[in-house]
Amino acid sequence: MLLVISKILLLKARANIQLLLCLANRFLKKIKIFILNLKNEIFTTFIKIKNSKNMYQKPMLKEGSLKNQVIVVTGGGSGLGKSMTTYFLELGASVVITSRNIEKLEKVKIELEEKTGGQVLPVQCDVRNYNEVENLLVETLKRFGKVDGLLNNAAGNFISPTERLSANAFDTIIDIVLKGSKNCTLAFGKHWIDTKQQKSTILNIVTTYAWTGSAYVVPSATAKAGVLAMTRSLAVEWSKYGIRSNAIAPGPFPTEGAWDRLLPGDLKDKFDMKKKVPVGRVGEHQELANLAAYLMSDFSAYINGEVITIDGGEWLKGAGEFNMLDEIPQKMWDMLEAMIRSKKK
Repeated sequence: MLLVISKILLLKARANIQLLLCLANRFLKKIKIFILNLKNEIFTTFIKIKNSKNMYQKPMLKEGSLKNQVIVVTGGGSGLGKSMTTYFLELGASVVITSRNIEKLEKVKIELEEKTGGQVLPVQCDVRNYNEVENLLVETLKRFGKVDGLLNNAAGNFISPTERLSANAFDTIIDIVLKGSKNCTLAFGKHWIDTKQQKSTILNIVTTYAWTGSAYVVPSATAKAGVLAMTRSLAVEWSKYGIRSNAIAPGPFPTEGAWDRLLPGDLKDKFDMKKKVPVGRVGEHQELANLAAYLMSDFSAYINGEVITIDGGEWLKGAGEFNMLDEIPQKMWDMLEAMIRSKKK
């Protein structure tokens, strides 16, 4: 009898063990599935965080907002000009880019066409020379048959005590910024008026110190003030021809080339531009590109003669973008001048 009971108990124990093992296997499978799903969720979340952007870092306008438009961008092969050119292309425009360095422009053409699928025409042009600007217009019309917008972006600058500048250095900045913008505006404006084109747009890149003034960048401040005056004057005079004229005054938007030249060495850290901006950061290139595209598009058809500041409140906090350079001693200016000259060679 005891033997029978023992066998029965043993069979029950085996059955219970098998049941427990079965339950354990099921539980382990569920745990594995749970861990796998958790891993997938964590990975997906990581990718979303990695790829997420602040709203101001994203394209603003709807696809095709500049479709069939032809826009000329002086200085469009580098820096902010290249960023604006890229976004114009993404929105459907064809873009003509200019500078004095045709080899560089050809490389940028290939890069931007592969990136955006748009059409880029590189034209070598020194905007200081009116004959070359007229040739720019001819080449644009030869390729695209029309031109809808002009972005005067080509610029130059020296950060220096004014008394250290030669007359030629002062003239160089005036000629590129003011004379160059005048040459392009006049050549393209005459074309639009002569052909009775219904609508066209001029957009000029100026600075906040065009109206506040700023120490240590006097040639640039002088030239940009002239461009701003031209912008507002022609907005009234040429509006009857369907030509809108506006300007953008960007604050600090770092570009590797320009900022390395303006603030070489340790100066970028010593004079951290973010500390001058109330919002606590410098601008993102997409922010400027969004604004430029809006002003080039028909969405801004009722905006004329305006200069729109995009600087995070910098100029309101302290007029004169480079006034803080009063802190630089004369010996450091000697070193800066030597560094800048060496970079030009």
